[in-house]
Amino acid sequence: MNKTSSILFASVITSTLLVSGCNNRELEQSKFDVLIVNGMVYTGENKPATVLTLGINNDRIVYLDQNLPQNYTAKLVIDAKGKIVTPGFIDPHTHSLSDLQSNDKNSNINYLMQGVTTVFNGNDGGGSAHIDQQFEQLISQGIGTNAAFFAGHGSIRKQVMGRENREPTLQELNEMKGLISKAMIQGAFGLSTALFYVPGSYATTSEVVELAKVAAQFDGVYDSHLRDESSYTIGLKGAVAEIIEIGEKANIPVHIAHIKALGVDVWGQSDDIIAMVNAAHQRGQVVTADQYPWRASGTRLQSTTMPRWALAGNESDIQARLKDAELLPRIKAAITENIRRRGGADSLVMVSTPHKEIKGKSLKDLSIEWSLNEVDTTLKILAMGVVENTTRVASYNMHSDDIENFMVQPWVMTSSDGTNGHPRKFATYPNKYRSYVIDKKLMSVESFIYKSSGQVADTFKIDDRGYLRMGYYADISIINPTAYSPTADFTTWNKLATGVEYQWVNGQLTINQGKYTGILAGKAVRH
Repeated sequence: MNKTSSILFASVITSTLLVSGCNNRELEQSKFDVLIVNGMVYTGENKPATVLTLGINNDRIVYLDQNLPQNYTAKLVIDAKGKIVTPGFIDPHTHSLSDLQSNDKNSNINYLMQGVTTVFNGNDGGGSAHIDQQFEQLISQGIGTNAAFFAGHGSIRKQVMGRENREPTLQELNEMKGLISKAMIQGAFGLSTALFYVPGSYATTSEVVELAKVAAQFDGVYDSHLRDESSYTIGLKGAVAEIIEIGEKANIPVHIAHIKALGVDVWGQSDDIIAMVNAAHQRGQVVTADQYPWRASGTRLQSTTMPRWALAGNESDIQARLKDAELLPRIKAAITENIRRRGGADSLVMVSTPHKEIKGKSLKDLSIEWSLNEVDTTLKILAMGVVENTTRVASYNMHSDDIENFMVQPWVMTSSDGTNGHPRKFATYPNKYRSYVIDKKLMSVESFIYKSSGQVADTFKIDDRGYLRMGYYADISIINPTAYSPTADFTTWNKLATGVEYQWVNGQLTINQGKYTGILAGKAVRH
């Protein structure tokens, strides 16, 4: 057989196989594990809903059409008339790893009941470099949602040089680069920093640029809790300018974690921030952000009140500074100013703490109860433990105008930043839907769904998730639009949301008629 004949023969064989394959697929698609009919389907593309039939086989979407398939059979048919069918939401900023690693909370049911089927961890600089090891543990014991990771600058810096307030040596910088490279090879979606928190706050911009360049080599994203969301150090606008600078110098897309204007000093600056981001877009720099729909943030008491220089080292180092007669006036002055910029002592409420006697009380409440001024009350709580057994607060520090201004920007998506003590862990998505889609009509249903699914997948380059498309993983929720609501609030922060009636994670039924089925269907999601 000559060369030309060989090519023709190969073409005929290939064509035959392709036709055969198509026929087989058509035959297979008439038999379904699940068929969802009559639902208002939002594909995740920021487009209005269409009545579509959706078919699932194994872990994939295998049918999506306005018509019913001919001569079909299905193990389970769900009539979704009057309901909305959505892609499983992807939360780009959670702190759910400890739950996923546990024996009793690894279902991540608080996220499933919101319609979330994939969660990111390692945010705020907290991600390990050992991605394979984390995935091996999670998948071996089973998890309810899919899981994705960032490499964390703070964790990696701490591993290499502890909580020291200095620049790294060249050897230490190279060691950090190696760990980030390792994490990226193992599937991290990018580098996450928290330049507001220790030890990230000790890093210079140039250090971060050099490390972000490593993530850029693997087509990753630079995700950051800004150095300042208020007026602590370089100010909110200075911090946004810094993340844009990092992106331009490292040649990497940048993502602002939980964008906000925190505290009375920066209320009203959302317009300036939006203008800065849009200007960066015009220069070709990719800048995105996520946001949770709450006026109160949540973090550690030490982070809201203590100066960063006083938090270097371990617990004994910090406690020694709190008792140092020469340093204490400086610390007290900083605490006074930090309480002011947060909106006062009544704006700081203890929501998660090992000390039951202070839980649920504001700093002002405790000040009155203990007959101490607000600063000494803060110092008394910090003396109970700073690095370990730390107390978390809900900090009521945002203005509704800024929240809404950021929310409607086309480059801002939804996240929970879920932490214990704050209802955002259990109710972010239904709260945004109920408050800003239904009540305030700030955005359409399709925009809300896009900002919770497709936009996140596009931003972080997640394959085969975030949309309802042929061949994509069957991460799907059927939601009752009239019942989809938060039940958690700041009084009872850990109540499950309502309204998600059916849900599939990787084709497995995780919610059936509003009840969790007990199935742990989550998979590792790697970049």
